Amino acid sequence: MGAQNYRAFFDEALRQIEEEFRQKGQENDYSMWIKRIEYLEDTPSSITVSVPSDFFWAYMTQHGYIAIIEERIKNLLGQDIPISHVASNKPVAPASPPAPKAVPLQTESDEKQDREEPRASASRTEENPQKTVSVRKHPQLLEKYIFETFVPGDNSDFAYKASLAVANNPGQNDRYNPLILYGGVGLGKTHLMQSIGNQVYKNKGDEAKICCISAENFTNEFTSSLAAQKIDKFKNKYRGLDLLLLDDIHFLINKKGIQEELFHTFDALRSKKAQMVFTCDRPIPELKGIEERLATRFNWGTAIDLQPPDYETRRAILQKKLAILDKHIPPDVVDYIAKNMQTNVRDLEQCLNKMLGYAELVQKPLTIDIAQKELRDSFSQPANGSITVEIIQKVVANRYNVSLNDMKSIKRNKRVVVPRQVACYIARNLLDISYPDLGYEFGGRDHTSIMHSCKKVEDQIKMDSNFDAQVQALVKEIKDYKK
Repeated sequence: MGAQNYRAFFDEALRQIEEEFRQKGQENDYSMWIKRIEYLEDTPSSITVSVPSDFFWAYMTQHGYIAIIEERIKNLLGQDIPISHVASNKPVAPASPPAPKAVPLQTESDEKQDREEPRASASRTEENPQKTVSVRKHPQLLEKYIFETFVPGDNSDFAYKASLAVANNPGQNDRYNPLILYGGVGLGKTHLMQSIGNQVYKNKGDEAKICCISAENFTNEFTSSLAAQKIDKFKNKYRGLDLLLLDDIHFLINKKGIQEELFHTFDALRSKKAQMVFTCDRPIPELKGIEERLATRFNWGTAIDLQPPDYETRRAILQKKLAILDKHIPPDVVDYIAKNMQTNVRDLEQCLNKMLGYAELVQKPLTIDIAQKELRDSFSQPANGSITVEIIQKVVANRYNVSLNDMKSIKRNKRVVVPRQVACYIARNLLDISYPDLGYEFGGRDHTSIMHSCKKVEDQIKMDSNFDAQVQALVKEIKDYKK
């Protein structure tokens, strides 16, 4: 057994999380999932834990539980300590009561699950030929994101083929440099972008200078370099790359300093035939707040939209996922999920994982009746696309008798501040939207202001049951809103 320098912080983090789950009435979720993690060892920069299976770990990660633990350790310790795992493959006994309901947690990490800078803790799958991945492993790329595990359909075929072409011949075709993949959350942008990185690394290894980073971390690194008077080091690092994978460029909106730096980095990379791949949540023309000269550079390449998959593609995705996991569920359950979950690939996989989790932990054969019962809440949620920030602002403004302009204004009197904070809180919880993007939707506010608003409402809800009821009534009205 290795060192356990962080054991005390880990135990305290779990104690605090258990208390929070208890207050929320989610004791069963804690007992079924988080409590089953066993601390093994640590290094100065990581913690290793034991979990019952790779599937168990995948479910924990996808539902944000690992991110919650890591965030709590960071708060206690003052530094990021990523958690990796070892699968013990011990049989998992049913928890009590036997049929708990896994509730996805609304956390900041939830919003950024695909956007986070990935850590080298992906499940190992060498034992199954269908799960073979590249032997080479880049520290910033997840091994699971490869072309072999992506299921293209009418919604994504162009993006898939363009990404494959870029991966096999990076930087050599100006038509695809940069390649921009845009669309809603959970549609495969990050999967394709990282697949490009993994393919290039597989072909060229360490000879290829590859960087995969979120626009937020890119900005933070730039700011830190300025403060430390090491900007030349920053420039040399990024302008010397062979492949730049930059996630979520919409984060750069209204940030002139980093936009200028990216502009010069762009020119330096393209002049040396280095490949650039960007992801975004919307088309380039809709990126208001991006300087014209940088937007023009983006338009030099090809921007491809990813849409939600159709039924046939959704079913194929589920079958592919089952093959990768070497799992089986009844065909009618697969069909039920494919027909009813129409939002995005991430939600589709969450439904599948919930069914697999039920079968593994409760140890009962899956039936269509069980699927209908356990997935009822998942299917009743409206598609993200049916609710927008503007709809939330309209409904809340109408309820508080203020104008839509007031929501986005600089007014700070209580009559306007309260509904604005409520709208921010609801938007944050209903939509997969970052704090910076939410700030842009509310008149260009700083992300710290949005975080404060959300925390203010969250605290008020805990203290005032009447206020909680008002917010829930607004949420219902928003979900029922007819354009």
